[in-house]
Amino acid sequence: MTTQSKQKSDAAGNSRSSARLLATQALYQFEMGRADQITLESVIREFLKHRLGREIDGTLYRQADKDHFREVVQGAGDRENQIDKLIESALAKNWSLKRLDRVLRSILRAGVYELIACPDIPTAVIINEYLNVGHSFFDAKETAFLNGVLDRLAKEIRNQAR
Repeated sequence: MTTQSKQKSDAAGNSRSSARLLATQALYQFEMGRADQITLESVIREFLKHRLGREIDGTLYRQADKDHFREVVQGAGDRENQIDKLIESALAKNWSLKRLDRVLRSILRAGVYELIACPDIPTAVIINEYLNVGHSFFDAKETAFLNGVLDRLAKEIRNQAR
């Protein structure tokens, strides 16, 4: 691989990584705004128009792969019931999805969506990327939990697809 193509590949990876982090934040915002009748589309529009590539209150929102961002947020939102059932099936019997932290739920929803709908993206990449998102918000205990759930579901989802 030439240096120029490696730089393009790294840039694409970084923009996808940013898209995943922002998708998690958008899914969290959507969940928090449901009581106020906030729609998924309005959250997507807000992020695309006002956050991606901008600095807000000292936080720089890097450029992100806008198409991937939209796909993950829209897809996870549209398939939320299916995704939530899968996540619940991977939890210990005494745990429910509602007991999980909202950010953790958002990370899991985005990651599980990609496992279901993006067969061209390797399983290890999806899990690794969402573990990195998890590290942005949580300590080792929560990220280990996240890893366990994503790994268990990846085996189930990706083996069914074969």
